[in-house]
Amino acid sequence: MKVLKFGGYAIGSAENILRVKQIVESQKEPVVIVVSAFHGITDKLLELSSAAASRDMNFFRLHTEIENKHVEIINSLFEEPMRDQVLSKISAWLKDLISIINGVYQLNDLTPKIQDKILSFGEIMSTYIVSKVIDNGEVLDAKLMIKTDDNYGNAHVNFPLTDRLIRAQFNNYKKTGVVPGFIASSEHSHITTLGRGGSDYTAAIIAAALDVNQLEIWTNVDGFMTADPNKVKKALAIERMSYAEAMELSHFGAEVIYTPTIHPVYRKNIEVVIKNIANPNGKGTLISKESGKPGASPIKGISSIDNIDLITLQGAGMVGVKGISSRLFGTLARTDVNIILITQASSEYSITFALIPQDSERALKAIQQEFEVEIKTRNELNVLVEKELSVIAIVGEQMKNRPGISANLFTSLGRNGISVIATAQGSSELNISIVIRKDGLRKALNVIHEGFFLSHYRELHLYLAGTGTVGGSLLKQIQNQQEILLQDHHLKINVIGICRSKLMLMNPEGIDLKNYTSEMEKQGERADIELFIQKMQYLNFRNSVFIDCTADAQIAATYHKVLNSFISVVTSNKIACSSEYDAYDKLKRASRENNVKFMYETNVGAGLPIISTLNDLIRSGDKILKLEAVLSGTLNFIFNTISKDIPLSKAVHMAMDAGFAEPDPRIDLSGTDVKRKLLILARESGYPLEAEDIEIIPFLPENCFSGTLDDFWKSIAQYDTSFEDRRKKLFAENKKLRFVARLNNGKAAIELMEVDMTHPAYPLEGSNNIILITTLRYCEQPMVIRGYGAGADVTAAGVFADIIRVANV
Repeated sequence: MKVLKFGGYAIGSAENILRVKQIVESQKEPVVIVVSAFHGITDKLLELSSAAASRDMNFFRLHTEIENKHVEIINSLFEEPMRDQVLSKISAWLKDLISIINGVYQLNDLTPKIQDKILSFGEIMSTYIVSKVIDNGEVLDAKLMIKTDDNYGNAHVNFPLTDRLIRAQFNNYKKTGVVPGFIASSEHSHITTLGRGGSDYTAAIIAAALDVNQLEIWTNVDGFMTADPNKVKKALAIERMSYAEAMELSHFGAEVIYTPTIHPVYRKNIEVVIKNIANPNGKGTLISKESGKPGASPIKGISSIDNIDLITLQGAGMVGVKGISSRLFGTLARTDVNIILITQASSEYSITFALIPQDSERALKAIQQEFEVEIKTRNELNVLVEKELSVIAIVGEQMKNRPGISANLFTSLGRNGISVIATAQGSSELNISIVIRKDGLRKALNVIHEGFFLSHYRELHLYLAGTGTVGGSLLKQIQNQQEILLQDHHLKINVIGICRSKLMLMNPEGIDLKNYTSEMEKQGERADIELFIQKMQYLNFRNSVFIDCTADAQIAATYHKVLNSFISVVTSNKIACSSEYDAYDKLKRASRENNVKFMYETNVGAGLPIISTLNDLIRSGDKILKLEAVLSGTLNFIFNTISKDIPLSKAVHMAMDAGFAEPDPRIDLSGTDVKRKLLILARESGYPLEAEDIEIIPFLPENCFSGTLDDFWKSIAQYDTSFEDRRKKLFAENKKLRFVARLNNGKAAIELMEVDMTHPAYPLEGSNNIILITTLRYCEQPMVIRGYGAGADVTAAGVFADIIRVANV
């Protein structure tokens, strides 16, 4: 024999009820069917009774909604004359219901006993309807089989009596019994209920009493999942788990099965299968004595209770005093407070426990009364209440004696800026529970799930500011590499937000990079970098990276806020790192303290590995003594391009057309850009310089840099002849112009130099950069890094490389 339980979703429509008929009639052995109320009806009955008790006339509307739901399903399922027969029966029950509700309204009182009677109508009506669809189906009265105490709302089963009554009912029974779940009766035959989710419990009670082969629970999901799919989109189905794992996951919020359901079937070693009514051929989840073969992850699943309170009793009056725990939990038990989690400091200074918020006030009052002397008179104890919290449990029998589980859990959370407020783990090592802030729940679940179930790949969530030459090239490179990174390197990159000068777009599902321009035009909103960052913080995705491909000081000023939101920053914008040293140092410290990355390799040398090389040298114990570098790809391009046919002014225009120069070329020509770069390199080399510490010897007069950009173009043309004369002279001497930045034992200077063929910078072509690094180890022969130092594509590639480094940490 087999017991089949169909939940509210599984019978929530005429279509689903016909699926139930197919499932039942395809069974090759006798079955007992247990049925819940139609989906949403129990909630409406609760709302209905509450409205009546508070003399709210809305109860008429709610009663009509309940009636309409049942009539709609009946009209879809039955033809005449069966339709009239079923409608007549349902109508009679609905009249009984409104009569009871009117009584509640008149008395302005709702007792738990009457509440249970009202709630029973949902299962009574659905069971009757389903029984008329099933061939040979017959309604069996659960009140005559399942006997309980009179703890209305959550009655306790009298198992010896209940088992005898169930066996007697099904002895030589030939029909297909359809039993209403959730409902029972007291020894005085008053209706009681088994708690929300009690229909699962009804099915388990019957299964255990009859010692059946299997209990099937049909719902709207493919069984237990590794996490709640509403919060973790990449949750996976669990094919098999043990009774203990199922109980732990259910206790901590997995709503697939009502927790008490496990106890009766566990005692009889009866397998439970969770199945999806919409996917009847799916495997579902098998729950049995065995957990199943060890999987890739040592944990079976993650569950959570979204909203809890944490109460802590603490103080010196607890240390070494016997009986404190007994008094605390004794008074909570007498107050009927359900404890979710308990943790105690080894110093005995405090005991902390979690509970649902509805119980907090009652629990607090009970504790204050029990420990009144210690709290008020002796001032030895105090009680703290923390709200807006959630509890997460990771569960799995394979965790036992497996090192590294806690390390993985807490490292993953810490790396993503999620603080753990309390933690608990039993000696069985079946469960590790943590308490966190409620607003970080979704992020925490995804972080933990990725760490344990998706460790074969990582996922980054990117937010880009700036879609100019560098930002636009970066998006193209990401688009071209997305599939390759996922397949070959197990890295999934999602661009979630894009902000440019006038518009911004945010899509939590990811922006299609093929069509991002048209998407921004259709769905974008007015650009506001502060609002963009607020939305980024609100989404609170794990492994988030903010990318700045602008030269905007306002955006650079947001980095500290972003880093303190536990979001990594990757930037090609030099402004932040070349600002005051204290501001630069503050960003570096924020990165370290929040365990996120602040990456700016492209601030100097575009895609060349200059900053990372300096960092590696210093971290390995070396000391930077001297730097000599050509750091402006723009100026190197200009000086390499000037010829008898191309004067200085035209060469500057060509640098801009090639994408080498800043939007305002005066930043390059004045040496400001090189100054920023040298300042950054000095700081990375261990010298805390400020901008004014760097001497620049200009090669153009001051009047070129005052006034408007139009004024600049007029004035620079005046120097075409003088630069051509100088070029001729140098050509004859076999020399070239190079704008060289130098750092020597903390002293920094920049000037335009004439170099001959013996100088390493002489052969630099186009926009190439070169840097010579002299250190304690590289003192006789400096380390040389040379290559493209400007251009949108190489800079974007450097930014992309920094993004990958964030993922690889």
